[in-house]
Amino acid sequence: MLTKLPAACIFLLFYVGSFAQNYDEAKVGTYTLPAVLKTKGGKTITSPKQWEKERRPEILRLFQENIYGQMPGRYDSIRYTITRTDNSAMEGRALLQQIRIDVYNKGKRLPIDLVLFTPAKAKKPVPCFLLINNRGKENTDPLRQTKSEFWPAEMVIENGYAVAAFHVSDAAPDDKVKYKEGMLQLYPEQIDQPNGTRAIGAWAWAASRVLDYLQTNTSIDSKQVAVVGHSRGGKASLWAAACDQRFAMCISNCSGNSGLALSRRNYGETVTRINTSFPHWFNENYKKFNDNESALPVDQHMLVALVAPRPLYATNASKDLWADPVGTFLSLKHAEEVYKLYGLSSALPAAPPAIEQPIISGPLGYHNREGEHNMTVYDWQQFIRFADNHFKK
Repeated sequence: MLTKLPAACIFLLFYVGSFAQNYDEAKVGTYTLPAVLKTKGGKTITSPKQWEKERRPEILRLFQENIYGQMPGRYDSIRYTITRTDNSAMEGRALLQQIRIDVYNKGKRLPIDLVLFTPAKAKKPVPCFLLINNRGKENTDPLRQTKSEFWPAEMVIENGYAVAAFHVSDAAPDDKVKYKEGMLQLYPEQIDQPNGTRAIGAWAWAASRVLDYLQTNTSIDSKQVAVVGHSRGGKASLWAAACDQRFAMCISNCSGNSGLALSRRNYGETVTRINTSFPHWFNENYKKFNDNESALPVDQHMLVALVAPRPLYATNASKDLWADPVGTFLSLKHAEEVYKLYGLSSALPAAPPAIEQPIISGPLGYHNREGEHNMTVYDWQQFIRFADNHFKK
């Protein structure tokens, strides 16, 4: 039986506690979003080719320069070591592998520990959900002595998918000082650069190194890997999918400000609050936009657009106003025009759907679940349904 995470966990206390903002929609005010299909020079984008050659690279550079930081691509070498194998995991329903991924650069080594379950009876390579785990490591316990609804691995396996996870601390400890001790040891030049990558970028980078490994595993269909994250992990999953187009799907759960919520709404968590409380998440340039969101050359609908034409699923929770459910939904809506370039029709309604009325069809999926800031079995059930529509047609 799955063990629910305590509602009073530190993350929830932060999100709904002492830093609570004014949640009155009437006070959001008016704002103008940057045009996603118009270049800095004023050219209107009308085709996928123009988007991919002109506007998409331009938007990606703007996010790198002003928010998430540069994404290092090269490294000297990478090595994979299987540290544990269990052919009868989950009472014989799954194969467990634990893999250490060692990345080498400039004389330094970074180990990333991966937990991977694949269905035991699979007769061909299977799609995979990869979780960027920002909660305790016990939530992705490979021995299954602890079973958490944050990562219901048994349910994912039963539905014919592989399920994998790594912990953010391997890439960058979630700490204002210690974040430098991870991936940035391989790229020390990033630390002092105002547009250098920080913790969120490091977590996204690590997800790509896991994908490097998954491409070598013959049990995995590496062209059908969905990157998944919750809260700050949901910010990282979005950035991973934006930067690495090998990810076939992005799932971002309750990602809030600097994730999927529009910054210009100034609702719930704000740019100022996130840069003050978590100065190690984003680059130094981002702090220029504290209380100055209108000056940003991008907003989060443009991050959604960077994932196009690949499917993206977003969530909120009814009591998690800090993460701005309306602003999240609007980000998806304002990115629809990029998906339309590819001939993909969104099934999103004009206004946010009712609680627990998930939008599963189409390239952009969404639900707002009853409850608090968390990732639950209900959320995973919808992720699987959404993936079924795209991976199992």
